[in-house]
Amino acid sequence: MSEQKKNRIRPLRVSPTGKDPLEVWVVGINHETAPIELREKLAFPSGELGDLATRIIASTGAEEVVVLSTCNRVEILATGSQKLELAGPLTEFLSGEAAMRTADLNDHRYVYRGRDALKHLFRVASSLDSMVVGESQILGQLKEQFRIAADHDNVGSLLRRCFEHSFRVAKRVRNETEVATKAVSISSAAVDLARRIFDDLSGKTVMLIGAGQMAELAAKHFMGAGVRNLIVTNRSFDRGVELARRFDGTSVPFDRYQEYLPMVDIVLGSVAADGAILEREAIAPVLRGRRGRPMFLIDLGVPRNFDPTINQVDGCYLYDIDSLASVAQDHRAERAKEAAKAEVIIHEESDSFWEMLHGNDITPTIVALRGKLEGIRTSELDRAKTVLRRMDPEDREAMEAMTQAIVNKILHIPFSVLKDLAREQDAGGASEAKDFVHHLFELEMLYEDKSKGG
Repeated sequence: MSEQKKNRIRPLRVSPTGKDPLEVWVVGINHETAPIELREKLAFPSGELGDLATRIIASTGAEEVVVLSTCNRVEILATGSQKLELAGPLTEFLSGEAAMRTADLNDHRYVYRGRDALKHLFRVASSLDSMVVGESQILGQLKEQFRIAADHDNVGSLLRRCFEHSFRVAKRVRNETEVATKAVSISSAAVDLARRIFDDLSGKTVMLIGAGQMAELAAKHFMGAGVRNLIVTNRSFDRGVELARRFDGTSVPFDRYQEYLPMVDIVLGSVAADGAILEREAIAPVLRGRRGRPMFLIDLGVPRNFDPTINQVDGCYLYDIDSLASVAQDHRAERAKEAAKAEVIIHEESDSFWEMLHGNDITPTIVALRGKLEGIRTSELDRAKTVLRRMDPEDREAMEAMTQAIVNKILHIPFSVLKDLAREQDAGGASEAKDFVHHLFELEMLYEDKSKGG
């Protein structure tokens, strides 16, 4: 829109509702911007995410908040007044949780707002921003952590619409591209790493520490790679037994799993823990029991399950989740063409949703304004019906067409201005102009939150 047109309307704006338009923000870190040593300081258990979002709202000025915390990312998705800069307060909150200087976190964080924040959310939901492109776990995690925030009343109509649309975008990406045709995940990448270490896994014994979704996927891929000896240990013994039975494995008590380590070639850890559950001191007797055979440990935990210094012990080879980067890069290369198709979809969806998000707000105004002027037109024609009856039918049709054309010409500029403002990155102009038009023409319109059911 031209500056001349902007200057014509901006002096007229008022805000009768007294409420500023909202802006969408994303502040976070992920596997590409921060090492695991930092990510594990900000790894929040699912059970804490609802209360965490409540505290963020109370301390930052944000109006809606969803916290996303996975092994590869920690993000705050928030909305707040367009007059409020949220990147600083949200970063300060995260740095406080990590007990680190805000300046240090600034070196690793990313910030998105407005249309860019929507695009980022859609990329995350579609697993285009994942370490392993095409993995399916992130969408489930996104849905679950959104539900937690909603259950704690931390989500309003704007974030709800954004998240629900991100789920639809992810479905479209999976239906229209082959980015996820081959079952991939962090767990499958871990098994691929094990296959690089051992040419043949058929004679190896694997222990899974943890029995959650990540461990279950790992078990599936290990068995598919030829592993026949599987040991499962889990804090919930029954859950460990259930997982082991599904794959014809053995379950051992969590408090005694270290007794079985000497017979294990590959150990995969994926439990939620505040700190390491396997310390370096426990490894020496294990290696003596293995009589010189090396042991490989793959740590998928965030925070990490295994003491990082274990890697310094001779005969022990430890890989954490960031070690999967090379394997993930191979997956990314395989999916480059399909990922490019998916990026086109993301671009289309973020643009169309942005325009819909703000364009929908002006559509009732456009309809109401046209209805107001059309009512005036028909009313005046009705008042002149005595004169019109004396006119020939062709002349009456010409009069009808002429008055319709007058209304259309009057509406052309205000409609153009409203639509242009709705497409701008700063959508506040559309809201202010809409309010002004309603008061100027005394339009009647029912305001309602369409995101809520009846």
